[in-house]
Amino acid sequence: MARAIELSLENVRAGRGGPFAAVVVKDGRIIAEGTNRVTSLNDPTAHAEIVAIREACRALGHFQLTGCDLYTTCEPCPMCLGAIYWARPARVFFACTADDAARFGFDDRFILREFNSPPSARKIPMTQMMREEALQAFPLWQQSPNKVPY
Repeated sequence: MARAIELSLENVRAGRGGPFAAVVVKDGRIIAEGTNRVTSLNDPTAHAEIVAIREACRALGHFQLTGCDLYTTCEPCPMCLGAIYWARPARVFFACTADDAARFGFDDRFILREFNSPPSARKIPMTQMMREEALQAFPLWQQSPNKVPY
């Protein structure tokens, strides 16, 4: 956690992004680091946890973080929490809470409320279309001899 905090401070001082950082550890060794790069990369998905997960997966040559621990300077936002569950690390450690972040303008509670709203009632309009055509991809994948379940 000390390394993640150090990275978050460096990130702010260097003007590269927000005050967030994360590290992925396997067998007691840091295998990947990530800092918030949303504004420097113009990428809304470049949160520290996502950057660290991507780097760790590259380092491991696998899409799951089996046996890894993720240390992050703040409780994960909804997007990062989803990525964490897909990556399947063994454990997550966090320093600041979502309420701490909200006090400094990083408030993601509205996203959680959106999850509980039907798609038609969300702030960004969402309309379902061409479901039957899109459904064709699922049985095709299910029957593929090259599929990798996850």
